[in-house]
Amino acid sequence: MRRSQLQLLAALSCLVAVVVATFGIQARRELAVQDATEERATLEAQIDLARGLVGDVALSTAPAEELARLAERIAEAAGARVTLITRDGTVVADSFLPVARLAEVENHEARPEVRAALAGELGHDVRHSASVGRTLTYVALPVQAGDGIVRLAVEPTPGPLRVALGRWLRNAALVGLLLAVLLSLALSRLTARSVERMRQVATSVARGDLSQRVRRHLGDEFDPIAGAIDQMAEQLRLRLDEATHEKERLQAVLNGMVEGVLVVDTGGKIVLLNDHAREFFAIRGPVEGRSFLEVIRHAELDELVSRAAGTDEALSGEIQLGGASERVLRVHAVRFPPGSAARMGTVAVFHDVTALMRLEQVRRDFVANASHELRTPLTAIAGFAETLLGNRNLSEADRRSYLEVIDRHAQRLSHLVSDLLELSKIESRKVALEARAVDVAALAERLLQDYHERWAAKELQASVERRGQPVARGDAQAVEQILVNLVDNAIKYTEAGGSVVIRVEEEAGKVAVSVTDTGIGIPAADRERIFERFYRVDKARSRELGGTGLGLSIVKHLVQNQGGEISVESRPGRGSTFRFTLPRDAG
Repeated sequence: MRRSQLQLLAALSCLVAVVVATFGIQARRELAVQDATEERATLEAQIDLARGLVGDVALSTAPAEELARLAERIAEAAGARVTLITRDGTVVADSFLPVARLAEVENHEARPEVRAALAGELGHDVRHSASVGRTLTYVALPVQAGDGIVRLAVEPTPGPLRVALGRWLRNAALVGLLLAVLLSLALSRLTARSVERMRQVATSVARGDLSQRVRRHLGDEFDPIAGAIDQMAEQLRLRLDEATHEKERLQAVLNGMVEGVLVVDTGGKIVLLNDHAREFFAIRGPVEGRSFLEVIRHAELDELVSRAAGTDEALSGEIQLGGASERVLRVHAVRFPPGSAARMGTVAVFHDVTALMRLEQVRRDFVANASHELRTPLTAIAGFAETLLGNRNLSEADRRSYLEVIDRHAQRLSHLVSDLLELSKIESRKVALEARAVDVAALAERLLQDYHERWAAKELQASVERRGQPVARGDAQAVEQILVNLVDNAIKYTEAGGSVVIRVEEEAGKVAVSVTDTGIGIPAADRERIFERFYRVDKARSRELGGTGLGLSIVKHLVQNQGGEISVESRPGRGSTFRFTLPRDAG
């Protein structure tokens, strides 16, 4: 017998059993109530007979032997157990117990039927008797003498109808189980053909033959299942096509990632290496199936991948690649799948953090430079202040000289802090820039007039060259601050007799501004860092000229915040050209 047939047979058998048991229990309960009612009525009729047989016998004073014989006579006449009890609850005779055992019987005053009889009423109860060890039905009445009660007890017995009902229920259960077996066999045979047909198609689909279909309607409740199998086969075909396309898309995504991806199997063979990983390690040609160490000869990476293969935790580290690029890669490696499942391989993801490392170096340099720049004036101020406080014999000239040094360094410190705050606001974009039309050439000409005494004192040739009608879209105050810093630097670092030229022109929808000088120039090694905070080419000369080292950094951020770009061209000893662009005003 198949499992489905057994399940059907079990279900039908349980149904038969539940139905028969439910109705049987209810019927037996009703019959038991009826039997108890009839039994109680019989005992109530017999208790009157027993009371008459006791007559005027005084239960509290009559001899025990006489009372025992009286109890047995009543029991024989009534067909029930007879107990004679005095008003204080003492059992003085019992048809089921010999006289010698009456002393062992506990006091019956607390029995429900005894309490009712002592109150002058008909008492009755049903409970388990500890004396005889069975469940009994009790009925009690006071005797005519008034000094005790007589009690009858019988064991509840099922009536003939209850006995017959039990026999009928057993027969019904047997017949129901037989019918369940026959019905399950019939139903299973009816469904076996349809199930077999669907099983054959499902087996073919499971083996990879996705062209098989049930196609025919079975004409029964299995039609939805047959349709589902056909739909499943069609969906599997579609999913297979999608999986193929997804694999191709995944390969395209991996190759388009900025990160490099390396996948190796449990034997250390390369399963996948995307384009960026190939670029990082300068790998050409096919690598799938080749040994990892054969393709990528890097001891630190091999050690990291090997450790990741032996743990469920994701491991990370940094490796440095030699060559002209000198790249720094952060590597994250983890085995897959994790947990207790059998390992399939290890995947490593490479992030190029070269730029981040450079930024970190810039940050460290900024902290060091800022500390140095702040410490220099503070040291001078503290030193001269200590001298003034500790030496009261200084001449007025020396005292004034020291105070001038303190004032000069305090001014320098104030300028330094002001520039730092200004740069911080600009970098965080907390400075509100009001975009409007700005005539940069006119602004430059006015600035040269303001600086006339400075460049004239050094016998410099300063001029503004305008080409076209270059009107920019930007914040006038910010543009002026940019020009002030660039022109101030040009005047500071240009020797006497040199020249400073400001050119303003239109260029591809933008306004291009350049400040060219014939000063000391900037070495090639310093040009990439010239816009960093506190970075100076000639530190001693910069401090002597009163610079804070923050001007060009402020210039760069102001230009970028207005949507422009800035660059520098320079040759040592020949001069420098700082060039920046701003959006052109469309009006």
